[in-house]
Amino acid sequence: MAATPAAAASAEPRPAPRACPQLSTELPWYGENRARLQRVIDERGTCSGAAAAHRGQRPVAAFDWDNTLTKNDVTDATIAWALRHDKILRPASWKHTSAWMTDAADRALTAACGTRVPVGRPLPTATNTRCADEIYEIREDGRTMSGAAAFAGRWDHRRTVPQYAWVPQLFAGHTVRELESYATKARAEALAAPVGATQRVGTHTVPGYVRYYEQQRDLVRTLQRAGFDVYVVSAGSEPVAEVWSRGLGIDRKHTVAIRSVLDRHGRITTWTRGCGGTGVTRGGAIPYIDGKRCWINQEIYGIKGRAAWQRQDAGHRIAIGGGDADTDVTFVGDATGAHLVLNRNKNEVTCRAYENADGRWLVNPMFIDPLPRKQTPYPCSTAAYNKPGGGFGPLHRPDGSVVPDQSDRAA
Repeated sequence: MAATPAAAASAEPRPAPRACPQLSTELPWYGENRARLQRVIDERGTCSGAAAAHRGQRPVAAFDWDNTLTKNDVTDATIAWALRHDKILRPASWKHTSAWMTDAADRALTAACGTRVPVGRPLPTATNTRCADEIYEIREDGRTMSGAAAFAGRWDHRRTVPQYAWVPQLFAGHTVRELESYATKARAEALAAPVGATQRVGTHTVPGYVRYYEQQRDLVRTLQRAGFDVYVVSAGSEPVAEVWSRGLGIDRKHTVAIRSVLDRHGRITTWTRGCGGTGVTRGGAIPYIDGKRCWINQEIYGIKGRAAWQRQDAGHRIAIGGGDADTDVTFVGDATGAHLVLNRNKNEVTCRAYENADGRWLVNPMFIDPLPRKQTPYPCSTAAYNKPGGGFGPLHRPDGSVVPDQSDRAA
């Protein structure tokens, strides 16, 4: 008896799932890291049909920017360019550029940069070495050139760090388009400079080049082709991050960084957008350590209020997270598929990575100029955890036990 149309249809073989895009085998990764990332892509990508098992939601990958997707810091490159081209405007009060600036820093900046330039006009930092030095030193180390603390007071050390928040505050008075133009020019200069190049900012000698990591470029493109939504989550200024993220095919919508409040004329102010119910602040809740989790929960998964600070269920967490520093440890640890860490010997994130509690942590040396193997253990049991009130303490597991010191093994 002939089969009915329904029976015939059910008897036909189902097409096999199409193969997921593959990471390049021409680009070297450490150990089995490429294969393990590929496994997550194959398991989670829409190419594998996995999206149907997740209510049609596209999987998410999120990466820090500076020294994760690029070699060297693009925020520092932009500041260096701005200082060498007189693009910092004199504020009415240095003290008011940050909620935590000390009197010592205010005096140092005022003495170095002077008061002869009218408020709102460019400071001559290309020729005024003292002024350029004070600004760069405070941004880099949170101290004046004489060694005095530039910031003091109370802040949650897992939600912000004043010298990071100070970067967009330094550009107060400029429009977003102006800052983007500075970042664009700094980018062109940094990409054109040879690997290893340095530059002078005041009396500081600082990196003069930036490179996109080719392995990370390939990873981002492969993830996108596999159906992942790929985000940048950076503790830098958002207009700067957006200029650089476009070079990896990541658009403005998928770039999250410090968001400045604009005045009625469209100019950057010293106020920033908040997260997790904090509202507008002077930099109190930026994408930094726990703040990166908050911004991911809020901007990607639409979780509002205090809940955005909490780890979410697996269906509302990223599949792959990548970072290089303690500022990335919380969101990278939230990933359900792979936690990628480029090793720059940062204690908290590297302790988590080497303990590898869930078997999903991947430690990779930097792709350009990797650090030598660290000869002493990371102080996980005593001084790796960045405490909310400041300082460092033992790193604990979820059950309260202490993570033992870890040795450097990926080099």
